[in-house]
Amino acid sequence: MLKIGIDIRDLRIAKTGARTYLEELVREFKLLEDAELRFYFFDTNFPVYTGKNKFLKLIEHIRFILWKQLILPIKAWLHGCNIVFCSDFFVPYIHLGYETVPVLHDAFFFEYPEHYNKAWLFLFKYFGISSAKRAYRIVTPTDYTKETIAKLSGIPKEKIVAIPEGPKTLIKDIDPVDTSSIPVLQQRYLLHVGTMEIRKNIVRLLEAFILVLIDDPGLKLVLIGQFSPKTDMDDKVAIQNFIALHKLEEQVIFPGYVPDGLLGTYYSKALFYIFPSINEGFGIPILEAFDHQLPVLIANNSCLPEVGGDAVISFDPFNVQDIYKKITLLLNNPQKRIELIEKGNRRLSEFAWKITALELVKIFKKSKLEKK
Repeated sequence: MLKIGIDIRDLRIAKTGARTYLEELVREFKLLEDAELRFYFFDTNFPVYTGKNKFLKLIEHIRFILWKQLILPIKAWLHGCNIVFCSDFFVPYIHLGYETVPVLHDAFFFEYPEHYNKAWLFLFKYFGISSAKRAYRIVTPTDYTKETIAKLSGIPKEKIVAIPEGPKTLIKDIDPVDTSSIPVLQQRYLLHVGTMEIRKNIVRLLEAFILVLIDDPGLKLVLIGQFSPKTDMDDKVAIQNFIALHKLEEQVIFPGYVPDGLLGTYYSKALFYIFPSINEGFGIPILEAFDHQLPVLIANNSCLPEVGGDAVISFDPFNVQDIYKKITLLLNNPQKRIELIEKGNRRLSEFAWKITALELVKIFKKSKLEKK
């Protein structure tokens, strides 16, 4: 029997894509269990501190390392695990009869070191990367991320495997709440979903949206998501200042955090989805938009073209005029929107969490065979 330990501690703190990744895989792994395949889901017995107190955050960093490098290894060893799988960049350095497989969702630690505190960068460099180099395989969500990590980390490319993700499981075809109490859902709007970080490029989207409003003053822009708790990454001040300066309070809507059931409604009633980010590791909202029959506009960089394929229209995220032109193109061309929806349906068939789980299991099984 192949015994696989899954670290699920990250579910206590992860948000957005990282949480989706682990939640969806846990669900799929449970469905794959049989007489030859056993999963163990390991969690800490202690609450995880998520506040802003610097001293308590430092203590939590220490507890995190104790979990990864002592408690998790002991749990895996006691259960006789052949593999320890961690979806949050960090795996145990020591191998007590098992191999390790981490997921590196992006290369932001390397690309934006100024966005992380020094303690966390130290942990990533001396525990995360050193442990990853000892792992059996490293998983990334795209070839773009694989190439970037190999280039910046020094990890051999052949050790890294790109395995695509899937769309988040959202409730469709029903209204979980009385949506008549949400005025924007009865209006025409463009949609973006994601944390309001600097790399999301929201200010340039707003600059382009102002130009669109000249032609279509009744249009709204819905920005779903929360501002980043990490001040070095957060774009809150720039976004709010821009909206105040141009008096866009009525045209730009911030629903904040939206529960999954209602999020599906926001997707399904939008005109189209727009993704102006200047750097992503994967881009799950592209697939969520496809899943809700929504045309998609994306920035022409990082992994986004790799995920969107021929089912999207792309623009230069640094060129406000180009963003404006592509938005106008879709607004004025209903047939093009229908064409993109059809292509999106075909493209979506290549992405599913079941496929992700099965590809991971192939890696786990190969590890056991090579160890014999």
